[in-house]
Amino acid sequence: MDKYFLKGLRFLFHPKKNTYFALRKILGFFPNNISFYEEALLHKSSSGKTITQGCYKNNERLEFLGDAILNAVIADIVFMKFKNRNEGFLTNTRSKIVKRETMDKISCELGLNKLVVSSSKLLSQKNHVSGNALEAFIGAIYLDQGYRKTYRFIRDKIIKRLINIDALAKKEVNFKSKLLEWSQKWKVEMDFKLLENFTDNDHNPIFQSQVLLNGILAGVGTGYSKKESHQQAARMALKRIRSDKDFVTKVLEVNNLFISPQET
Repeated sequence: MDKYFLKGLRFLFHPKKNTYFALRKILGFFPNNISFYEEALLHKSSSGKTITQGCYKNNERLEFLGDAILNAVIADIVFMKFKNRNEGFLTNTRSKIVKRETMDKISCELGLNKLVVSSSKLLSQKNHVSGNALEAFIGAIYLDQGYRKTYRFIRDKIIKRLINIDALAKKEVNFKSKLLEWSQKWKVEMDFKLLENFTDNDHNPIFQSQVLLNGILAGVGTGYSKKESHQQAARMALKRIRSDKDFVTKVLEVNNLFISPQET
């Protein structure tokens, strides 16, 4: 009789059978040590957190581990797929795959976000709880199953099923870099300024920045790091450049450049 069938039969009578079968649906196999996965799904905001060796247990340590493993696996996959591309292209493509927004989306598509234990208030806000849990989950797989099986999970369950690497590689993501290119082309001064720095209800730092083009407000962005807030501000500025002809004219007129906005 199939050993996986027997293992599943054994879990039918386990007190945590619902968790085991929910994890199997995502993983494709039953975990050996379920405690790794429970920790991976436990956000620090949860009221159900436990104390281990004098410290509150949550998924932050596993997130650190999973992030490193995920980057290593994605680097290998990208390296092997794009054999004739340079280091800059490979780095940029990997960054597009592992960025927070992508991880959040993948976590939801896997159904992992439904298993995360966190405060209900936090789940109702825009944050990266789901994506961070996915990284911690990858760390749990590594501790439970080893590198080879973790590699297969990332390759088969994430890359092959949920990501079109060819399309993603062509996708514009570095909005700040694109805005800088535009600014240099038209000799426009670009300046980012921090507007506000505060914390959310879970005490995570939040940054709000603005970008000025020739001293004119072009966009405002918010993120969990200065870098992320800059990217969002630049994204808004690029969108405005492409859709608001009067704004472009106003920016260029500072340099006495009377150029048709279509040329931008």
